Amino acid sequence: MELGFAFFFNSILLGIGLAMDAFSVSLANGLHEPYMSRRKLCGVAGVFAFFQALMPMVGWICVHTVAQYFAFFEKCIPWIALILLGGIGGKMIFESLGDCDEACGCGVGLRALMVQGVATSIDALSVGFTIADYGFFEALLSAVIIAAVTFVICVGGLVIGRTAGTRLAGRAGILGGLILIFIGIEVFVSHMF
Repeated sequence: MELGFAFFFNSILLGIGLAMDAFSVSLANGLHEPYMSRRKLCGVAGVFAFFQALMPMVGWICVHTVAQYFAFFEKCIPWIALILLGGIGGKMIFESLGDCDEACGCGVGLRALMVQGVATSIDALSVGFTIADYGFFEALLSAVIIAAVTFVICVGGLVIGRTAGTRLAGRAGILGGLILIFIGIEVFVSHMF
């Protein structure tokens, strides 16, 4: 594959398409934690970007090594996304209904963030099939571009969520949890039907 305009344009478009679930979850995280520091904001966006780059590379490796096993796993993707995002969304709603403020540390923890990163990027495994004709370097470069696009989009989602979260006060966590549950249902329905 030649590293021309089409390559970069397609990689950017893949990044935008793949980042939409991560954007929505970032928006929910910003709503849930309206006083998130800039450092944490960059860390959260970085985690989503990392997983959005990792999953296409894992898919690419699967295509070039164990493609027959990947076909079975692809059927599980909607269920995994539904369970992970539904569980995190439910936890977010539960925390919002309880007595939780900034001082008690309620917010996006590392474990929840890792689960969100996997849940929002797991469907990116199939991008490995899309870029299967790329060499390793081209696939890696495409994954880096996808990560950069995801990072920018997620920072935007977090900033928008944070801004709205300070205005919505206690109801923001409930809205964020509902968004996560909705995304899980949407991923499930779109892959099952």
